[in-house]
Amino acid sequence: MKKLLFITILFFTLQVKSQDFKPVVKTDHIAIVVSDLNVSAQFYAEVLGLNEITNQTKKPNIRWFAFADGVELHLINVERAITHVKDVHIAVAVNDLDAFMKMLLEKDIYYENWQGEAKTSNSRPDGVNQVYLQDPDGYWIEVNDANRF
Repeated sequence: MKKLLFITILFFTLQVKSQDFKPVVKTDHIAIVVSDLNVSAQFYAEVLGLNEITNQTKKPNIRWFAFADGVELHLINVERAITHVKDVHIAVAVNDLDAFMKMLLEKDIYYENWQGEAKTSNSRPDGVNQVYLQDPDGYWIEVNDANRF
């Protein structure tokens, strides 16, 4: 009887603890598949200004980059077809969206707003201005002025 009581108390104690648990989550890294590793690496370094970091895997088909907040982007070169839609995108904030759009124009890089209008931005419902562009593999990237530096 004592054993059954102990098991029952233990079960309910574990239930309460698991129901009260709320994980603390932060972004560790983003991994995307690319068709040309060098072209994609050049895009993320030159257009988004990401710094290349040490590829801990040492695999030649992978390159690692870091965002300013330390979140990593892993570019993985494999042969596989991927369909891209704007709803699935990476969003990054820049310190000066107007200067960023000017740089895109100077580099002749196409960008658009959410509605698909070329060379213009739009405001999200929260007041953040944004533009969208695609990387060499067609991944959509939202660039915005959220959390203005």
